[in-house]
Amino acid sequence: MVYVLDKDGNPLMPTKRYGKVRHPLKEKKAKPVRRQPFVIQLMYDPGRHKQPVDLGVDAGSKHIGVSAVSGNRELLSAQIDIRGDIRGGLKTRRDARRSRRNRKTRYRKPRFLNRVKSKHKGWIAPSVEAKCAAHVKVIDDIRSFLPVTDITIEMAAFDTQMLKAEMNGDPLPSGEDYQHGESEGYDNIKAYVKWRDGYKCAVCNAKGPLQVHHRQQRKDGGTNTPANLITVCPECHKKYHAGLLPEAKAKKLGPNAKAPKLRDASFMGTMRWKVWNKVKESGIPLHMTCGYKTAEKRREYDLPKGHRIDARCISGHPDAEPADEWFMCQKVRDHNRQLHKRNPNEGGFRQKNQNANMIKGFCLNDTVRFDGHDYFIHGKRSPRKNPETGKMTDSAFTIVDLDGNKTDRAPSRLKLKHHNGHMLIERRNA
Repeated sequence: MVYVLDKDGNPLMPTKRYGKVRHPLKEKKAKPVRRQPFVIQLMYDPGRHKQPVDLGVDAGSKHIGVSAVSGNRELLSAQIDIRGDIRGGLKTRRDARRSRRNRKTRYRKPRFLNRVKSKHKGWIAPSVEAKCAAHVKVIDDIRSFLPVTDITIEMAAFDTQMLKAEMNGDPLPSGEDYQHGESEGYDNIKAYVKWRDGYKCAVCNAKGPLQVHHRQQRKDGGTNTPANLITVCPECHKKYHAGLLPEAKAKKLGPNAKAPKLRDASFMGTMRWKVWNKVKESGIPLHMTCGYKTAEKRREYDLPKGHRIDARCISGHPDAEPADEWFMCQKVRDHNRQLHKRNPNEGGFRQKNQNANMIKGFCLNDTVRFDGHDYFIHGKRSPRKNPETGKMTDSAFTIVDLDGNKTDRAPSRLKLKHHNGHMLIERRNA
């Protein structure tokens, strides 16, 4: 499928008649403006005959499915994996900032009122905000090369307290039950967790001074909920983080596999109206649907489970002819702001963390061709001197596909296809 823009940059209907695309490109009556997906812009006025295009969006906390359908034909099918490393990056930045303040301004008075949340109404966590922005960006990107006339988004609200009660086999909450949590009547969550565990260490049963341990670190997605906390004595706590506890005892302090995972459900409840209000600003008719309706359509037409297939059902055309190819996309970090590595070398020299932006004509995340397949530049190394031989080593690149397979190759064996930005896109056959 080739997507077409008029001379003013407005989207027209796409085409599969590649001969009508090839000739204008050769005659300089059209120019390519995008590689993945392939988009051309006409240099003349061909008329603006358009058909209605319905866009279905399967919103999610980790994956987004999109499908654009016109009549009984699917024009675009894609799955986008959005970033989940925002929280870890923020924690790394916070640790570096605290370490720097401790070295440089140890005696600075604390500033408790200088908080973003108190200064900006409607503030949401950066990790959630990044996911909301990814949804809006995907929809705006599709509208830039397809004449979308109607948008339907599947965004359901989740009752996390009811889900948790169902997982634990507890009575379902109703009425005032939603106002009473597990730790009601206790000073804080730590006090409740110590009472729940009988005021003794979960490893050695000691009843002396006690601490509360996170089963899963907050950097890895852990929360301050009672299900992720456990009581432990200081000695066992130190041994666990030092790796000195036996495996059987350390397993007691590890992630709780039985704890309900409701983080994604909480995210969907937070981002639901944020995405809705932002997309509504486009002025295109916008509709919302629920997951059970999508599941009913999928079963009715005997369709397999998949984010992009669900998006086709959401668009209202589950029986449309599927596209011959679909796009697997992955949202990636496009810049690293950390200038120096955290641990200085001997002598106090702080080594630079950033490499050259372009090495041998290749940048990070570029699409390259190697051995008949497309890969992406995942890492790059500039020429450097070997301390043993004194000779300069050649540049090297780590290339990766969207399935996570990595390999190292010299630049002489790579062929550049096109530069990428914040999104890796791979074309796949349906």
